Amino acid sequence: MDKPFVLTKLNLKDKVSQAEWQTRVDLAACYRLVADLGWGDLIYTHISARVAGTDDYLINAFGLRFEEVTASNLVKVNLAGTVLDGSPYQINPAGFTIHSAIHAVRHDVQCVMHLHTKATICVATVEGGLQAWSQYALFSLPSLSYHGYEGLAVNADEKTRLQSDLGQNNHMLLHNHGGLTVGPSIGDAFMRFYDLQRACEIQMELMQTGKAVMAIPQHIVDDIHKQANVVHSGVSGGQKAWPAMLRRAYQLDPGFCE
Repeated sequence: MDKPFVLTKLNLKDKVSQAEWQTRVDLAACYRLVADLGWGDLIYTHISARVAGTDDYLINAFGLRFEEVTASNLVKVNLAGTVLDGSPYQINPAGFTIHSAIHAVRHDVQCVMHLHTKATICVATVEGGLQAWSQYALFSLPSLSYHGYEGLAVNADEKTRLQSDLGQNNHMLLHNHGGLTVGPSIGDAFMRFYDLQRACEIQMELMQTGKAVMAIPQHIVDDIHKQANVVHSGVSGGQKAWPAMLRRAYQLDPGFCE
C-alpha cells in the first residue's frame, strides 16, 4: 500500500542559485495561474522548467494540488528521473516520461506544459483536430502536431514517439488525452497553452451550434506570425504578458514564492 502523502514545509531560497530560484518562482506562479484558470486535474498533470545551464528540470511533487505548489517544494530531477537535492517528494511517473523525453532533445525549450483540459481533450479527439475557426487557433496551427494515445504515459519506449511527433513544433494535441506546449521561457509556454486552450474552447462551442462555420482564409493563416510580431514581439506573447500574469499570481497568494 502506498504511504500517505505528507506535505513538508521547505525553504530553498538561500540553498540554490539565484537563477534557479527565479525559475522556481516563475514555475510555481505558473502552477497557481493554471489552478486559478480551472485547467488543473487534481494532482495529475504537470509543468516542468529546465534549470539554466543543466539538463536537470523542476516539476511538481506527485500528491500536491496546484494551489499548494511553491518555489521550494518543486522537485528537481535529472533526465534519468533521479530526484536531486534531497527532496522528500517523488514525481508522477507519466510526468517523467513526457517531460524527460522533451527536455532531452529540445534544448531550445525551457518549459513544457502538459494539461488535461476538457477543451484540449475534445479537440484532440475529434476527427480533423484543430480548425482555423478563430484568431486563437492561428497562433497554434503553424506549429501544431499530434501524438497518438498509448495509454498512461509510463512506458519508456513511448519517449521516442513523443519526440518524433513533437519535432520542432511548439504545440501538440495528444489524442484522447490533452494538450502540450513548450517555450523558451515559462511565460512563452504559458501563453502558448492559453492560446491553444482558447482555440479549443471556441471550436467546441461552434461545433455545438450545428451551423456552418466561416473558416479563416489560408493566406491569413500563413501571415499570422508576421502580424503577431507587430502586436507583441513574438507569436506566443510570453515576454509581454508574463509580467502581468506574475502580478496576478502574487495577488492570488504571494505564498507561492516561498
